[in-house]
Amino acid sequence: MRDAVFTGGEHSPTGPGPRPTPPIGRQAEVDRILRSLDVHHGGDVRAGDVRGGLPQALLVLGEAGTGKTQLLRLAEDEAVQRRARVLWAHGWDSEEPQPFASLHQLLLPVLGELDTLPADERLALRTALGPAAGTGPLDGTALRAAVLTLLGRLARTSPVLLAVDDIQDCDRDSMDVLFSVTRRLTDQAVTVLFTARGEAPPAGVPADFPVLPLGPLSRRASARLLDAQPGAPVGRARLDLLRQAEGNPLAIVELSRAAHGGTGSAPGDTAPRRTSRIQQMFAARLDALPGATRRALLYAAAALREDELTTVMAALGAHDLTVWAPAEEAGLITIADGRLAFRNPLMRTAAYDRHAAKARQQAHRDLAAARGRLPAPRAWHLAAAAIGPDESVATALEEAAAAAHRAGDCFGAAKAWEEAARFSDGEQDRARRLARALTAASDFGDPAWVRDLYGRFTRVNRDPELLGVAVCAMSGALSLLSFQREAFDLLLDAWRHTPPARATTSFALAAIATGIARQSGLPEHRRWLPELRDHAVRVAKVQQDRCAHEDGFPELAEREVLASLESFVSAEIAPAAQAGSALRRLTAPVSRPLDGPGRLTRLLATASVAYHVDESELCAERFRQAGALRGTEGTLGPRVWTLAAHVETLIGLGRWSEAEALIEEGRADAVVHRLPRLAMDLEALAVILRALSGETTPGTLFTGPHWRSVSLDENRATHARMLRARGLAAMVVGDAEGAFRHLRALFGQDGSALDPFLSPRSVAELAAAAQRVGRQEEAAGVLRRVRESQGDRPTTRVTLLMHHAAALVEEDADPEHHFRLALVNTEAATWPLERAETRLHYAIWLRRRRRPLEARVQLTAVLEEASRLDARRLAASARGELRASGVAGAPAPADRLADLTAQQQQIARLAANGLSNREIGERLFLSPRTVGSHLYNVYPKLGISSRHQLRDLLHDG
Repeated sequence: MRDAVFTGGEHSPTGPGPRPTPPIGRQAEVDRILRSLDVHHGGDVRAGDVRGGLPQALLVLGEAGTGKTQLLRLAEDEAVQRRARVLWAHGWDSEEPQPFASLHQLLLPVLGELDTLPADERLALRTALGPAAGTGPLDGTALRAAVLTLLGRLARTSPVLLAVDDIQDCDRDSMDVLFSVTRRLTDQAVTVLFTARGEAPPAGVPADFPVLPLGPLSRRASARLLDAQPGAPVGRARLDLLRQAEGNPLAIVELSRAAHGGTGSAPGDTAPRRTSRIQQMFAARLDALPGATRRALLYAAAALREDELTTVMAALGAHDLTVWAPAEEAGLITIADGRLAFRNPLMRTAAYDRHAAKARQQAHRDLAAARGRLPAPRAWHLAAAAIGPDESVATALEEAAAAAHRAGDCFGAAKAWEEAARFSDGEQDRARRLARALTAASDFGDPAWVRDLYGRFTRVNRDPELLGVAVCAMSGALSLLSFQREAFDLLLDAWRHTPPARATTSFALAAIATGIARQSGLPEHRRWLPELRDHAVRVAKVQQDRCAHEDGFPELAEREVLASLESFVSAEIAPAAQAGSALRRLTAPVSRPLDGPGRLTRLLATASVAYHVDESELCAERFRQAGALRGTEGTLGPRVWTLAAHVETLIGLGRWSEAEALIEEGRADAVVHRLPRLAMDLEALAVILRALSGETTPGTLFTGPHWRSVSLDENRATHARMLRARGLAAMVVGDAEGAFRHLRALFGQDGSALDPFLSPRSVAELAAAAQRVGRQEEAAGVLRRVRESQGDRPTTRVTLLMHHAAALVEEDADPEHHFRLALVNTEAATWPLERAETRLHYAIWLRRRRRPLEARVQLTAVLEEASRLDARRLAASARGELRASGVAGAPAPADRLADLTAQQQQIARLAANGLSNREIGERLFLSPRTVGSHLYNVYPKLGISSRHQLRDLLHDG
């Protein structure tokens, strides 16, 4: 099957225009392909434009549907933008190719140039491309020389791109000529791009030919591509589709088209799929197979991913591998290590759906019988073969769900419980199983799936205790979707009307309410936390030892787990008074070791309380341990509530590479699970991290769809992160007024904190911005309010930050006294950047009081810490202050360029020579926007802010 269908020929240059949009998830591959287009813009081709005397050639290799043709067309469009001549051809697998057919297709537009060739070369080329090609004698050497000469003459007037799609279906004679010619194109402005289907290059491709493999899309890119489709499914349907597509772009598009809002997932699901289009794509290849092989492919398609080949063979009643040989030879499947795999996920769909329902049912029954007593696989096959409610099937699925849950597979557990509910005979059993599915889907971290399950649960439930379980899941989902008021109101309404009689449900409600209150920052939410906690404590006392027999949240039934939740809630109710004692209880030894969800709950409760009391090392370690218990890939669990806190902790500790990796991982999860709140938090933290590193963020910050649709008033934690990010980003570009404005918005007019935890920890940054713009008095008022809010025993970190702020903005204070107090505490080393910034401001104060020797001591320490952290803006400030305090002058320009990457050095030199962003992009095969982004990052590293300064700096050197 082809990625796309188009005829061969020549693109006519149409002049510059907008660049085509790269395929989603293929930016790295696009960059690699565009680098191979070593053509000079305009008609003047210079010898230096061909890199290193090497031919510009590339083979893009991938399975059907991975986007090879799309990338080739993008390269062709880019070449046309550069006024290059594009010659292209494609292979056909429908019939035996004629000799030199592809070469004829490729050169057809330029055959009028043959008269300019030497006689022997002209004759060889006409013989090869004539009607009787391949029937008479042919001078192969002359033919290759003719093609090489022709391309060389074309390249004298404009660069040339040769593009051949699906070379595995091209005739061998043409490809032999093209490979030979490509080797000799070492000093011509000619680029050669081929594509081929498969995991390995086709026969005849030289072993040293450059290859660009196209693997599956990442989870994040797959989800983005699915979101771009009209009417794309949501919830479980979305997750099923992404798993079924296996990262194949065409599969994502076609399965989304087929789903039409149904589950469209694995064979056996009840929602109808319109797969006739997919079946047609593969009809010819499947029809060409023997009947026994087509039947075997049905069984292979009906099998679960974990079913081994022996299981499929037993279900088929086959005793050897002969039945699979035609499908293997046709490139439809692979068999290795005892497993069978379809080369293309759409082939699996076509091989299954083309058979009648009765045949599919029989396949699942045979597979269930072959699975014997293995509960989970047998249950799924029985469900796929069943019609209507069947309690035996429901029971089997419930057992499979419990096994998946014990293994940490929340997705499999939720799916099995949901299907068990569908096959349940009675409403009570259906409600009970839907409640378990809700909890598992919530643990998996997909709010849309939870909403769908909750709607079905409420239509059948009559049990008030189960309602509490379901409300926990639904409230959590609404919170993750950023609807904090709706989430808290739902939880509170259920608690008021039907207060849970079980300890686990009561504590779960209190913990979810605490998480919502932390995110919303609304006083009306925090007011209810004491009552919710106290109710849970009373219920637990009444129940005593009955906790271990709970049905709602059995994973919370251990006394130590309930105590962990109580400590977590108590620390939020009164951080100053209770957080310290809560942390001591959480770090005390337990009576017996916890495992699974219970241990995860205690670890996250400990990390969350440690985060609140600024025990950052302990916090990071507990988060790390919790991450190791995450379960199967894609399972977020309660970590989705704490991911932002984990990142902030790592940033504060100076472990920036870990923080950056966690941000990228979390962003992928946010896209896959459609979590706007998490996406917003991580976007803000990414900007904060870049700002602390000294990098600027070009463009307008926080303008995506989430920021326009989410109410920041009920998501104050996110709002606080966004304001800090904007303030620090403004500081990087020298906009002190903007920095002060954003950081000041972290506090109300009366100095009250927007977010009770995050706002006070930005007070030193606010003070630094206030000093820059002469607003010290206003910042001092905020500082007084922060002191009041922290009580008599603020955390060590907040104490240090308040001393730093006081040294900068309090008029009646002794700055040196506060600077020393902020630095003398050995615990200050826990937060290295904050200590380095304090040292920098202290050094500035010392230098202005004519104490340069003392200032140099502090600045040297700042420079060492900034270098270790790679905080380039801080390092530049320290160097500037060292020069001002009498240390040797600024480094030579060449030395300053050493801080730049190789590509940034190239861009800086070209910009200093007067080239525009577009001109630089054309030379380096980058977009103008990418060039601009690089320059934004180059300027602060060099201590400049404009192209004029860049020119002066480099030219003076």
